[in-house]
Amino acid sequence: MAKKISLGVLVSGRGSNLQAIIDSINNGKLDATIEIVISDVKDAYALERAKKNNIKNIFLDPKTYISKQEFENEVIRLLKENNVELICLAGFMKVLSSNFVKEFKNRILNIHPSLLPSFPGLHVQKKALEHGVKFSGCTVHFVDEGVDTGPIIIQAVVPIFDNDTEEILSERILKEEHKIYPKAIQLIAEDRVTIKGRSVFVKNVEEKDVFLINPPLE
Repeated sequence: MAKKISLGVLVSGRGSNLQAIIDSINNGKLDATIEIVISDVKDAYALERAKKNNIKNIFLDPKTYISKQEFENEVIRLLKENNVELICLAGFMKVLSSNFVKEFKNRILNIHPSLLPSFPGLHVQKKALEHGVKFSGCTVHFVDEGVDTGPIIIQAVVPIFDNDTEEILSERILKEEHKIYPKAIQLIAEDRVTIKGRSVFVKNVEEKDVFLINPPLE
């Protein structure tokens, strides 16, 4: 049995991926505890999810800090104060500085709604439809100093259909996000993940550990 890894989750919105992590912990599929949830948006529904599950949560207003660095310093202080081992970005809409990333090197995860390195940044489902790609998906990766450029842990693939809209495709991808984010955290909790350069290697790897296709290809 893996040891329980302590998480800190940074959020800005509704927190559906936070809920997926909470649910995976509650149903015994994820050996983790969430020590703190931090939001930079006061009315983020993710904070309500944390409250409902008796998880420590806090809103930090970036406008009350004299600089981005001061804001990040407070986030860092709170994460360390709560003995967070792994930081999970779950719809956190601020780009972390290189100083923050270096402070928690290889200890920050993000989930992105595309098959990286394709379509980094924002509005990625719209970009996928505009480019006419036949498949999209989502990616859990370590955070580095770039935007959506860190080493990839796990990906899920979904088809794109001719009648898809941005909203329909987003929802299809989101369902897969809720599956692979807890799975990636569990791999780390089990100490099965090693980073070498730009690549992530998983001990005793099975296909389902790092690559999901929905629906499965025959």
